[in-house]
Amino acid sequence: MSIARVLSFAFSGIEPVPVEVQVQIASGLPAFLVVGLPDKAVAESRERVRAALAGLGLSLPPKRVLVNLAPADIAKEGSHLDLPIALAVLAAMDVLPREELAGYAALGELSLDGAINGVAGVLPAALGASARDLGLICPASQGGEAAWAGRIEVLAADSLLALMNHFRGTQVLTPPEPPRIDPAAPRPGPCLSEVKGQESAKRALEVAAAGGHNLLMVGAPGAGKSMLATRLPGLLPDLTPAEALEVSMIHSVAGLLREGRLVVRPPFRDPHHSASQAALAGGGNRARPGEISLAHHGVLFLDEWPEFPRPALEALRQPMETGHATISRANAHVTYPARFQCVAAMNPCRCGHLGDPSRECGRAPRCGEDYAMRLSGPLLDRIDLSIEVVPVPASEMSRALTGETTATVAARVAEARERQRARYGADGPRCNAVADGAALERGLEVDAAARALAEQAAERLRLSARGFVRTLRVARTIADLAGSGAVTRAHVAEALAFRHRRADRAQAAAV
Repeated sequence: MSIARVLSFAFSGIEPVPVEVQVQIASGLPAFLVVGLPDKAVAESRERVRAALAGLGLSLPPKRVLVNLAPADIAKEGSHLDLPIALAVLAAMDVLPREELAGYAALGELSLDGAINGVAGVLPAALGASARDLGLICPASQGGEAAWAGRIEVLAADSLLALMNHFRGTQVLTPPEPPRIDPAAPRPGPCLSEVKGQESAKRALEVAAAGGHNLLMVGAPGAGKSMLATRLPGLLPDLTPAEALEVSMIHSVAGLLREGRLVVRPPFRDPHHSASQAALAGGGNRARPGEISLAHHGVLFLDEWPEFPRPALEALRQPMETGHATISRANAHVTYPARFQCVAAMNPCRCGHLGDPSRECGRAPRCGEDYAMRLSGPLLDRIDLSIEVVPVPASEMSRALTGETTATVAARVAEARERQRARYGADGPRCNAVADGAALERGLEVDAAARALAEQAAERLRLSARGFVRTLRVARTIADLAGSGAVTRAHVAEALAFRHRRADRAQAAAV
């Protein structure tokens, strides 16, 4: 009596955790048991495997078939263990060669007819297999995704029968190629030139893009807040190869990597304001990355910001500082990357017309203070830029000149990002918004007059230490856009103007 083994993976965040599927066929009453802390989906694998084998004209021997998922103290979730269980069973039945299977890891979901369906996590699994000098067996639809792991042998099969024929030598599976990336593809999203007027808001958008800063827009309904936010991703530079791989791994674990294509542009996520804490920060019965992780190295747009549930908003505070989200469970802690750029929009009050004497309600200005109190002071303190978006009259919109295109502004943003990359180095912060400690102090280069203005304003405006540092970061970004090596008084003054707007009055009401 021997044991057949096939390697697969579970996932802790985006990290692949090796899981050895062990199958033993022994004398005893006929049974098919799966042990090793499986969840419901894994426990049901035995029925899918049994049906898939029957579809191939094979039946399990009338013996005791025991499947152990080792290590047994790690929870196993998902249907991707169907394929490795089936392969290990076939190896234990001497249908497939055990020696050849030992050189591969496998994952995939089985249909009742033996077809292999796509699953989440193929890209991190391929990287995990590559790190162990193994090949990977995966669904045919995800072969291109697995091929991004580099020098790794990938067997991408559309059915269990095709895999069996490959190992028997009667069929050859063609190695998949990673999908082609077109470097000349146009920037996605609408063009900034379509925005009429709103010059100060567009300037704030450019500064936010250049430094990766969090942005809050306050304005009446229809003022153009969402229109501006949707144009921010087009201003951001492409992800670096390391960033693209990390973002793609998150999307792969979430099952959102389409057609095996890497995410090469900063993601843009805009969840509805009814989203729960688990939907935003991650979690649920089966831990999954939330919107803040899916927006990693990209933009998280929160429209109608005060309408989000208070616990969901407060869950953003720590990730906005640390760049990762930790989901705590009784038996494990799962951590997902979450270095996102928060862009929020809100009305000045619940009716949305505070400040317009002809339209505001009878509770003004009290209604605005009550509405602002939905947001906590510590959360607002993490916003770098706060702007008031004023509606543009229809008469002015029709006469407004066409503004700069997204490509023109994106070129200036790219130059500013290059200055930051040269300042901080390849292993340093990726932009001013996340620079801290020695890196920030080394890169600021604030002249005496600018520092005096910043300190005076911090005292007069009662900025927190976090607010003071964030103001200096914004000033550094403004200097980068201007091509200045030093932060001057004018740069600090503009940064303070972006911070001391109606949103800061809302913060004062919140605290």
